[in-house]
Formats: sequence, structure tokens, C-alpha cells
Amino acid sequence: MGIFPWFGGWISQNTQQPKKSENVKSKPVRETKTHNERDEMEQLKLWRDANKKEQYQEPPPTVKVRIDHKLDGLSRMEMEFILGLPPQTAYDVLTNQDNESYSREKNDRPLLKAVSRIVTSEKDEGEGHRPIVKVEKELSWKFLFLSGTLPIRLIVLEEPKKLYVDYLKDGKGIRTMETFEGRYTVEPVYVDAERLCKHMKPKSPEEYRRCSGGKGLIASKVKVDQTFRPASPWDLPLLSSYMRRFTIETTKKVAEDLQIRAADIRGIPELKGGD
Repeated sequence: MGIFPWFGGWISQNTQQPKKSENVKSKPVRETKTHNERDEMEQLKLWRDANKKEQYQEPPPTVKVRIDHKLDGLSRMEMEFILGLPPQTAYDVLTNQDNESYSREKNDRPLLKAVSRIVTSEKDEGEGHRPIVKVEKELSWKFLFLSGTLPIRLIVLEEPKKLYVDYLKDGKGIRTMETFEGRYTVEPVYVDAERLCKHMKPKSPEEYRRCSGGKGLIASKVKVDQTFRPASPWDLPLLSSYMRRFTIETTKKVAEDLQIRAADIRGIPELKGGD
């Protein structure tokens, strides 16, 4: 699961979102928070205060795509986008522990609807032990005069301490894809480093906190490295071009929706915390 098990419940209480899936149980809110959790709450307060003065604008996602024709048209997509949230909070939003649907509407349906999220293995937090999660979503599509939903079932391996996630399709979990797998990672972005840290380039949150006097905002850079190959008959020349474009455009829209979600979180009322 994520680093902050209380965070998903806190978001649900303070934002208006669709009803979450019954597959995910509510998590109790702990009274005592760790040092990292207190730092995260302080960062969220900084974002809230900054948001009152001026809304942070994330740049649009950037995408690079390479096609390996020697491997039957295997496509590799590299995407980067910024979320105006501190990294551990961004990671919890990306892993979506409360299984909420918060994407745009398409054909009167969410573009990407969360159906279920089931943890099948959660071992000790030692080296090499990673929660294994089965995720099911529904993707809305439209082609000419036809429209519908495409089920997506993924096996997800989370690494909450290192802020990255590996994923691959679960068997025939995406019927249009023969191959669909990847990784996304979350890295800190020191938003105010140039203004508050003079000529110093901080290399860690601790350095940034010192040189900014604890006033610098930390955002998150999300890197997506994804490979996919359409299944038959979608691997035919014209259909494969359509599927590749559809996959890239949809992934970019999901990233943009996550940026909107981050803006909603930054704009929520005063945080309730305490030790």
C-alpha cells in the first residue's frame, strides 16, 4: 500500500468525488504521525497557502514514442509530467488506494473508471518485498459512430519507499493488447530552489529545506516508461497505427486529469492534522 494509509481517507473527506468501490475497505486514521508524515503535511500546508496567492500551473505532459519494427512493432512510450504535490502524496494519488474515479467524462462515462483494487499479497517491508495488487478499470472509447468500454486488468507491484510502481496486463486483461507493461516513478522537483537557494542546487529534500528556510515548495515529476504491442487483428498496419495513437492520447489525457486532481487537492480548505 502507500506510505500514508490515512491520506486516501483524508482526501475523500475533503473533496467531492464519486463513490469509491466497495472492494476497498476504509483505513483507520492514526493519531500519531511519523516524522516523514509531518513533513508531508507541512508541505501540503505550504501548497495550500501558495495556492491562495496564485494557482500553480503544471506544464503539459511530454511524450516520446519509439517503434521497434524488428520486434513486430513493439512501441515504447516515455512520458513525463509534473504534479503540484509533494512526492509521497503524489505517489498515494497515483496508486489510488481508495479506488476512486476522477477522470474526465467521455460519452457520459468516466474516461477511466476505477472498478476494483485488491491487494493479493502484502508482506513485510524488507528488501525485495512488494505489495502485489490486482487492479481493474474500464476505459471509455469511441470510434466513428461506435462507443463502449474496454476492461483493463493489471498486475501492479508497488514500491512505496522508493516511489515507483511496475505494472503489466493480467493475462487477457486488455484484449486489444498482446503486450502492455511499464513502470512509473515519482521524483522531487524543488520548485523554489532558484529563488530561495541562490546558487545552490539542492540534491535532497533535507538540503532544500535548509537552504529555503523550510519555505520551498516540493512538486513531483512522474516518469512513465511503457511498452505495448497490439494483439491480432489490431496489429494490422492501419489498425495498429490507430491503436498506437489511441493509447498515447489516452495516457496523456489520464496524466492531464491527474494534474487537475492535484489542483483540487491544493485548493481544498484548511488541513486538519496534529500529532
